[in-house]
Amino acid sequence: MGGTRAVAPLALGSFAIGTDAYAMAGLLPGIGADLHVSVPLAGQSVTAFTLCYALAAPLFSAGLARRGTRALLVAALVVFVLANAGTALTGSYAGLLGTRALAGAGAGLFTPAAATAAVALVPPERRGRALGLVLGGMSAGTVLGVPLGLLVAGHSGWRTARWLITGLGLLALLGVATGLPAVRGAAAPSLRARIGALARPRVTVVIAVTFTQTVASLGLYTYLEPVLHRVAAVGSAVPHLWVWGIGGVCGSLLAGTLVDRTGRPALLAVALLGTLGAALALLPWAGTVPGLVLLPLLVWGAVGWAFVVPQQHRLLARDGEGGAAAVGLNSSATYLGGAVGSALGGLALAHGLDARWLPLPAAGVALAGVLFHLTAVRALARRDAATGRRTADHAHAHGTGATADAAADVPERNTP
Repeated sequence: MGGTRAVAPLALGSFAIGTDAYAMAGLLPGIGADLHVSVPLAGQSVTAFTLCYALAAPLFSAGLARRGTRALLVAALVVFVLANAGTALTGSYAGLLGTRALAGAGAGLFTPAAATAAVALVPPERRGRALGLVLGGMSAGTVLGVPLGLLVAGHSGWRTARWLITGLGLLALLGVATGLPAVRGAAAPSLRARIGALARPRVTVVIAVTFTQTVASLGLYTYLEPVLHRVAAVGSAVPHLWVWGIGGVCGSLLAGTLVDRTGRPALLAVALLGTLGAALALLPWAGTVPGLVLLPLLVWGAVGWAFVVPQQHRLLARDGEGGAAAVGLNSSATYLGGAVGSALGGLALAHGLDARWLPLPAAGVALAGVLFHLTAVRALARRDAATGRRTADHAHAHGTGATADAAADVPERNTP
């Protein structure tokens, strides 16, 4: 196995993808004006990106991974670079949707493969840190790449910003192609394995909770600029996006360390989701005091990005209940949730909802995820207790041979 340094090319690729995915929120007004569509309609390009991101991994990665993990990652970044070049050149709304969908497919192939490769490159006790570094690369794209892209767009137009992102993708492609060591045990699972993972209740619960989190977080982020204009009458969203991204970097990096030290990823995930709901619920009133809006943005960025680390860790820790297949599904759920959230947010704004109040339904979805998680934990605990009683009765009647088999089914303390 390699060390943490071997994960650096994967973090670079995540940086390019993070810059691309999160810069769109600030580019929508310019894109809409250039292509003669409304901001909510331009926002559906984010839906196209996230929907194809969600679908790409389960549909295509298993076949491509037969050529090797490095080949899969390189192919994903080639698609990503070409798609972003297409976005920069497009002159129509249909072209925008098509190229954003293709970029989402490339990103969807890269991210779950990068996560499983990162785990394969480090010792088991450093998995949390490795996942945090890969995710930190994506969140760093929001801190450095997104503000830079928006500044470039302000001076030279949104197309120049897309060329900047294309260049970042090309650098990531070169880094992964030349700097990634050989990876063992990180091949993408088959579509059948991914679907089979959904038959396991604990995997399904984790993925469903991830879906609710991203409906709330990524869905709202798509329309963060109009929300900030209404909440705090900001002239430029760039400083606020920067604060959100700084929180994201801190949260994603610290989450890995917390998971490794506490060994309680399930508890950490539900605490982060509850904190996200509270931060979003406070956002509409944060503009009453100058500068106060930065606080919920910082918290939102931190807990939103940190949430992914314990979720992936929980799935990878249970190789018998999904492993890499479940991570792929979780990645799909992440961006499927983003697609649903951005589509619903655009629909709400198009039908007259004041952007100031858009954070409230997002907060409701996050808190519903907390309630679902707690309810599912209780239901699974009752099921396990009933199974344990039946197994104990059977062992008492027929000897102790069944006891060892039952022990294998006892859930970990860190899983729902």
